[in-house]
Amino acid sequence: MPSLPVRPGQDGFQEADFFGVQPSGRHELPDPEPLLINLTRSVIEVLAGARELEQLARWVSDDVYRHLLKRVVLSARARAVKGQQAQRPALSIGHIHITEPRDGVIEAVVMVHTRVRARAVAIRLEGLDSRWRASAINVL
Repeated sequence: MPSLPVRPGQDGFQEADFFGVQPSGRHELPDPEPLLINLTRSVIEVLAGARELEQLARWVSDDVYRHLLKRVVLSARARAVKGQQAQRPALSIGHIHITEPRDGVIEAVVMVHTRVRARAVAIRLEGLDSRWRASAINVL
């Protein structure tokens, strides 16, 4: 389907400036900590095979979704080779370190503790259309 041409208006703005995804300032966004905790727990469960990746689709960007999809496939293959079943990991959320490099952007590291090891999950949240969306997630 061809896209419609974008014409500048009388004031110099394009239609996409108003109807596309709009960045949000920090004052328009909710507290990011509950989302960081839930997103971290959900990502770990997705990689363990205990949760479907589609459940995270509304909270992550397309690039993050594709990155997690690759990790899910690799994790599933590794479990199949070892003959392990997918199971929900017993984990606890530890320290959360949050920085704000600019207005409407949060970069955080969330510590996750399991019986066997501790992991760090790095997440970048960007405020878009008055809600947070993860633009990067890395499980270390």
